[in-house]
Amino acid sequence: MWKWIWVLGLAGVILAGCAGAPSPAGEMAAATQEVTALPGEPQGDETGVAVTTQGSGTKNETVTPQPLMTMRITSETPSAPPATATASPAPSLTPTVTPTLAPDFWMDLPVVPTVSERAREIYRRGQQLGQKADAFAKVGDCEATTTWFLGMFDGPEGGYDLAQYVALQETIDAFAGSWERNSVAVKAGYTATSVMTALWADPEQCESGETPMACEYRLQRPAFALIMLGSNNAARPERFEPQLRALLDETIAQGIVPVLSTKADNLEGDHSINAAIARLAVEYDIPLWNFWAAVQPLPRHGLDPDGAHLTLGPPDFDDPYAMKTAWTVRNLTALQVLDAVRRGVEE
Repeated sequence: MWKWIWVLGLAGVILAGCAGAPSPAGEMAAATQEVTALPGEPQGDETGVAVTTQGSGTKNETVTPQPLMTMRITSETPSAPPATATASPAPSLTPTVTPTLAPDFWMDLPVVPTVSERAREIYRRGQQLGQKADAFAKVGDCEATTTWFLGMFDGPEGGYDLAQYVALQETIDAFAGSWERNSVAVKAGYTATSVMTALWADPEQCESGETPMACEYRLQRPAFALIMLGSNNAARPERFEPQLRALLDETIAQGIVPVLSTKADNLEGDHSINAAIARLAVEYDIPLWNFWAAVQPLPRHGLDPDGAHLTLGPPDFDDPYAMKTAWTVRNLTALQVLDAVRRGVEE
């Protein structure tokens, strides 16, 4: 019963928490790159994930919980380019070779990534710079808000049920303190421009002229960053990729391993934002958390009838009904991704 009482409370909190988005007009005045939010979408995006071992394309109304995601790229999908050795102690911002990719290649990418040698190079560089191996940062909009995203893993005993995923408790313990942290790089309505615009930085925690993302990185000193953006860029999707590229360059330069994510929605209408996210993940040879592929087997692909908000469910990974909801499996899959990345950089 506690599980669904939690859901009812969560519904109200999400509606309230996503209501205070930054003003698109204000952001345009503050940034050199104009960004306009979708009409009727001032409160930010609602992307999500779900547990699945299938690729794209099929809709399955019944989802059976499975062990750790093991989806792999199909044989037709080009693989990411290998890391190129360099004499510089810092990893280069971009790889030297980019493969030719089909427009929809990202639809077959796995939900949980395999960690590349390049990601390990970034991690090792970060350790030299003093980044904390036991910390990760969240960069995103209201869907990255601690109240309903990952915060329960720092909460009281009984606040979640790992069920057959009990092995993930080791990663929960390893990142203690990061789950419930209220990131200054997370706010309703944030876009790829917002997190790199000083106007939106918290004046009580951030230094003068510091952007939200730079502020969070300074405060948290994370070895990893979950970067969850895109839905609020849906009105101007062509501007998203250069913004995300600049964000990645800054993250990597600090020795922080970026973990990109696709989104569940298609508010831009042509999936171009997800394609850009995945394309940059391949180009930079960094981990990708493929939200979109994960939600495909869920009822309505994990989305409410509005096509933007995620279906609600508690953090109970032993409840078959909950495992048909996007919020439940979003939290589980996020945990799986962080577990894979944490272990992968040490190999």
